[in-house]
Amino acid sequence: MLGTMELHFNPGTVIEVALRQIAAMNNAFSEDFEPEVRPADPKFGDFQANGVLGFAKSKGANPRALAQQLLEAAQESGQFDPARVELSLAGPGFINFKCTPRYLWDWLNRYADASDFQTGAGKLQAGRKVVIDYPSANTAKQAHIGHLRPMVIGEAIARLLDFCGAETLRDNHIGDWGTNFGTLIMQIKREGIDLNQLVTDPLAQLDQLYKDGSALEKDAPEIRDQSRAELLKLQEGDPENTALWERIVDISKAAFETLYQQMGVRIDVTLGESFYRDKVERVYRELTEDGFAESSEGALVVWHDDVKKFARDNERPYPFNIRKKDGASNYASTDLATILYRVEHYKADEVVYLTDARQQDHFQQLFLTTQKWFAARKYPIPDTRHVWWGTILGKDKKPFKTKSGESIKLQALLDEACERAFTVVTEKNPELPESERRTIAESVGIGALKYADLSSNRTQDYVFDWDRMLSFEGNTAPYLLYAVARINSIFRKAELDPEAPLEGASLLETDTEFALARKLISLPSALNLTLNDLRPHVLCTYLYELAGAYSTFYNADKVMVDDPGTRTRRLLLCARTRTVLITGLKLLGIQPLERM
Repeated sequence: MLGTMELHFNPGTVIEVALRQIAAMNNAFSEDFEPEVRPADPKFGDFQANGVLGFAKSKGANPRALAQQLLEAAQESGQFDPARVELSLAGPGFINFKCTPRYLWDWLNRYADASDFQTGAGKLQAGRKVVIDYPSANTAKQAHIGHLRPMVIGEAIARLLDFCGAETLRDNHIGDWGTNFGTLIMQIKREGIDLNQLVTDPLAQLDQLYKDGSALEKDAPEIRDQSRAELLKLQEGDPENTALWERIVDISKAAFETLYQQMGVRIDVTLGESFYRDKVERVYRELTEDGFAESSEGALVVWHDDVKKFARDNERPYPFNIRKKDGASNYASTDLATILYRVEHYKADEVVYLTDARQQDHFQQLFLTTQKWFAARKYPIPDTRHVWWGTILGKDKKPFKTKSGESIKLQALLDEACERAFTVVTEKNPELPESERRTIAESVGIGALKYADLSSNRTQDYVFDWDRMLSFEGNTAPYLLYAVARINSIFRKAELDPEAPLEGASLLETDTEFALARKLISLPSALNLTLNDLRPHVLCTYLYELAGAYSTFYNADKVMVDDPGTRTRRLLLCARTRTVLITGLKLLGIQPLERM
């Protein structure tokens, strides 16, 4: 309850729980009533319960009369202290909740640093074991711009879940057992390549060998048959092919590890498709025994007749193929074995997969198959989520590529981002030593790449624009990084530690102070909304709005005034804004800077 003895990190959740309890004791509401508490328009309050409208419509009741009844019950319940929160009714049945100035001030003093925020946020996902499947690159291929999104979005989601109390396991489920290895091994043998002699950019050379092999296969079907034979020999344990495969995997891992370090991506375990090659037989056996899998034209498939587009009577039948005609495993085989392993070995409560939009059907069928299989076997059924995204476009609104039409290599993209940022930083601060400008440029450049991706709604395409993402104006990483640096400069000039306690502050007074305080206290709601559908752009929008509220406050209210109480109060607001911005940027995988 919003009482006098405890300050809750997330007032919105407390309000929702209290309203649900109050409604459950009221004859006008049924047990399935959901208050639906959300951040409110600042003109009306801090939080708004709008669940009454939908509930009233379903019951044929007057929503405003029903909302008035709930409001009065809430006021009489003793769960809302008038000194902490004011309740009011608006429109056709909205209940608004406005935190009092006293509550705002107490909250800002209670949640003073990053550890306080993490302690509060840690209750949001506490007790959940979540396996996150990312960035899951394909072995033997150079990273290109398409690998940017799984790295950036996956790391942000993992950090967010960590911060909010989940026990996460970052599983880099690499593609190291697929069809491409047959092609690659075939080409290596045709050209007589010694993989131990590949010294200069060996991954690029492997990538080219695969492309050359693929080109041969298109022109000569018998070459494709050779590749299939090499893949089958590998999957059956042939010593020569196994040795080639191990060297290919080692080369790939070394190249990707360099990228992961530069991108700030943390991996807990790397278990590729090959790890599950001795576990797929159990999948085939159990799904067949339980009546879910059957033979179809030599392959082993699962039909989902309860879902029209996957049903066998569909105009274009689309079964879940879990074993190829030649007996080889495929993505479906290893994905099913993987999810079983994650539940049995890691005790996962939830598994989150990150891929682009093209794999939506695959994961729908994977989740359907898993639910039916696990239910039949009485295995624990984990929550499963597919986090997918749109395409990165060029200014011509087509997929972003080089002028020659090839995918842009990720390392080249990172290098260009740092160089462009160095030019921008040099123009802004030419007096700084070059080494410091280089350090700043790396944080700004890579941060700008990440933020441009994360600030876009992930399920939509976005246009890649260097000028926009490196701009110090608008919803960009440089804008947020500069906001932090500007606050740092205030404390540096005042010769104060921004993380040290501030004593003797007077209470909030001005409109801009209140607006900034209310934006700070809505951090928990922003975290909750981001978690709901794992959309980092929600957190980005919040940070941008917070930086805007701070800028308005800073321009209207001078910080270093003579009156000690006012000065300390405004320094406290600066310090809290700094903490929240730094916390948010780090959750997004962006490194804040002391100065820019």
